[in-house]
Amino acid sequence: MKLYLVRHGETDWNKQKRIQGQVDIPLNAFGRSLAKKTAEGLKSIPFDVCYSSPLGRAEETARLILNERDVPIITDNRIMEMAFGEYEGKCCSKEGWNLPQEFECFFHDPAHFKPAKGGESFEQVQKRAGEFIEELCGKRQYQESNVLITTHGAALAGILNHIRGGSIEEYWGIGVHKNCAVTELFAADGRIEILSENVVYYDDKVEDWGIGK
Repeated sequence: MKLYLVRHGETDWNKQKRIQGQVDIPLNAFGRSLAKKTAEGLKSIPFDVCYSSPLGRAEETARLILNERDVPIITDNRIMEMAFGEYEGKCCSKEGWNLPQEFECFFHDPAHFKPAKGGESFEQVQKRAGEFIEELCGKRQYQESNVLITTHGAALAGILNHIRGGSIEEYWGIGVHKNCAVTELFAADGRIEILSENVVYYDDKVEDWGIGK
């Protein structure tokens, strides 16, 4: 099984460095452009099925990448973005910062991150995302398939950290993936291998996602 994991295209909240979490913010025009360029980069892959987060920005990214191909899109809540509870909608840019100081741990010290009321911990996100990827890779009907997965920054990092067997301190790996970046996995005989990570099929400048405080 080959799996192609894609972080969704850009949204206005991404651009403004506002915490999206599970708020259903749509792609912006630039985000759609990135998805269309990614579609061009993946046009030779004969996808058999797509799994997507149910949030609109991930589903639209999937539809744009598939580009009218007759491929079923199955939504799964386990690859929805991390819930941030009361932090959703707040800004983490240097200029507009309106979060508690301890939120800096989210990027720099995940092991000590404390979720807001109504939010999730890194452990919770990695557990659900890890269960998703293990279940999917165990499906016999997809063992010879190419699978597209459209998801979000923290959920995608949770999948990869689960595969690596990393600690929560290592959650982010190489960092938050760029919008529409592609990570390729190979799964066989109960093992999952990361073949490539955070590959983009566009020349546009996309800022790294990190806090500026």
